[in-house]
Amino acid sequence: MVNMVLRGAVLLWALFFGIVGARGLLDPASYTETFGFTISGVAINTLRADLSSFFLVSAGAAALGALVPAWVRALLVPAALYGTALAGRLIGVAMGDPTNFGIVQGMIVEALSVLLMIGSWWVLSRPPVDAAAGAGY
Repeated sequence: MVNMVLRGAVLLWALFFGIVGARGLLDPASYTETFGFTISGVAINTLRADLSSFFLVSAGAAALGALVPAWVRALLVPAALYGTALAGRLIGVAMGDPTNFGIVQGMIVEALSVLLMIGSWWVLSRPPVDAAAGAGY
């Protein structure tokens, strides 16, 4: 039961961030609305490539890890990506970068994403417990 709930939660997470990535790939200006920054000139191409790849790769790896039991280690890919993003934000805060509610919200989402992916990997990578053997029968 727990495995099914975790797989469902990871798949919903992957769907959400897959949509964010696809939307940004097709319309990179949507990132300016979502993340609150402005772009100009050729920077739009970098935004389209880099941010979209971040979201699409993490969503794809999460979906793969949730759907294919033999590939559960794929859940560590989004954990590493979002963990690195969180570390970068924490370094920025420590160095005095300006912060606002959007930055704090991003840090919370990244921390929860890391916890979901590592926790799901941990639970889903364990061998199933035989209820009859565990009950001492």
